[in-house]
Formats: sequence, C-alpha cells, structure tokens
Amino acid sequence: MLKGTKVGLRARHEDDIPILLTELYDDAVIGSRAEGGPWRPITPGSKDPRLVVDDKDQTSVPFSVVELEGGTLVGTANLWGIDNHNRCAHIGLGLLPAARGKGYSTDVVATLCHYGFVVRGMQRLQIETLADNTAMLRSAERNGFVREGVLRSSAWVLGEFLDEVLLGLLAQDWKPNTP
Repeated sequence: MLKGTKVGLRARHEDDIPILLTELYDDAVIGSRAEGGPWRPITPGSKDPRLVVDDKDQTSVPFSVVELEGGTLVGTANLWGIDNHNRCAHIGLGLLPAARGKGYSTDVVATLCHYGFVVRGMQRLQIETLADNTAMLRSAERNGFVREGVLRSSAWVLGEFLDEVLLGLLAQDWKPNTP
C-alpha cells in the first residue's frame, strides 16, 4: 500500500466493486462528469474495466483509496495513459460522496505524484478536469500542478459542452509533501 497522510492507495479488492458500482458508477450525474463518454448502466458482475483490474494492462494502474485510520474504502485513483517512452502519465480520482470535503483528494494527488515520480520515474504528470470542478483544481494546485490551458467546450456532459482545464507537473518542479 502507498500511504499519504490521510489515505492509502491499495490494490482493488473484489469487495470494493459493489461499493464503487453503487456509489460512483450507478449515479448518472457523477458518472457523466467523471467519464470521457456518456453514462451507461453497469450490470452487476460485469467485467467493466472501470471496476475490474486488468493486471496485464501496462498503460493504467488503478487503486482503491482507503482511509488510513480504519481502512474504509473512500474512492478510486489511477495513473492512466502511461507512456513509458516519453515518461508521462495522467492522474484520475473519484471519491465516494460521503468522503468529499475532507481533504482526501489533495492527499490522493500527492500520493499519486509520489507513485508517478518516485516509483515509476515519470517526467510529467497531467490532469484534465472540468473547469467547474473546484475541488480537483484546488487539489492539483496544492500539489504544485500548473494550469497550462483551457480546452474550450471539449466535454459533452448531460446535454451541454463544458470547458476542461489542463494542468501539468514536471518531476523537477514537484515538491514532496507539499500539502
């Protein structure tokens, strides 16, 4: 397990899947805002790649996020789009509704940065998020990410186009334990 100050990132367990399905992926609004495509229902027991880990996939490393105190599942996190040649990757996370507003996302981003820069030897980490996702923007910036641009009307979400913000962090600019 990778440990932050409040949360740990660990392998996905089979008993995480029903909780993540119910609290993150069954909600049309949350699912539509988090995914790069339209929301669709997931059949319980399906092998949906958002839930079931493919250990052979070298371009994505999914984690379950747990509270350090007590081990309660609070969400998901991943390093995705891993490009080992250019040494870059993207960061993503999703917290269960009850876990939001507790500072976990800042700690998740910090822990993913440690994993990306120290464990994986990445040169660049990147985050794309909806422009109105203030929690993710704040978490990224607290960890040293810099706004590099706005992708105007690039996300179709629940009947409207929304802007996305592109943020980046280079290994030489990363300061461990910034939060």
